[in-house]
Amino acid sequence: MKLYHFLMELLFPPKCVLCRQLLKTGETDLCGSCRADAPEYPNRKIKLQFLDSFAAVWYYEGNVRASLLRYKFHNARSYSASYGRILAMKLLREYPDGFDVLTWVPVSRLRKLRRGYDQVELLAKAVGKELGMTPVPTLKKIRNNRPQSRLKGAEARRANVLGAYRILENTDVKGKRVALLDDILTTGATAGECARVLLSAGAKEVHCAAMAAARK
Repeated sequence: MKLYHFLMELLFPPKCVLCRQLLKTGETDLCGSCRADAPEYPNRKIKLQFLDSFAAVWYYEGNVRASLLRYKFHNARSYSASYGRILAMKLLREYPDGFDVLTWVPVSRLRKLRRGYDQVELLAKAVGKELGMTPVPTLKKIRNNRPQSRLKGAEARRANVLGAYRILENTDVKGKRVALLDDILTTGATAGECARVLLSAGAKEVHCAAMAAARK
């Protein structure tokens, strides 16, 4: 196994997940420059529609935006391990009391079929590995609505996702504190709709955490 990892690193040397520069000895996931200069998102924010709070690692701009677009649309699914380590650290800092349930915002069956993977599910599994938790699917996307990125304005985005999610059968979130993961938060409409469904199913609290969020 050690030989395998040695050969893999020889053939595919690790690169910074943001700028794609080769990592130096002792660096993990991010190069020193990106670790220092990536646009860090401030501490968690309280209250977004139906969410008790939300947190993000970075602002969605520059190399962060380019990295997440590669991950989401260009099959850079290997980024999930790095993202998972980074987001798990954010959760440990912002939510020291932890959660009862770790779940994620799912993509539709059609989008997963076309893309070949659910990028947030991969992220949730990576975060769960770091936190020692097993992520649980709680939601199903029942409507293949227009991509939120093509819509302008919070109202249009909220209308676009209204009724798009349903709680999965045999899901038990009653009285529980839920961590809802997503890759990108813009207006928060999608996360808010998912939170509404989870709260309707009896969740006590729903907190969202994402890799990046819009600056506005």
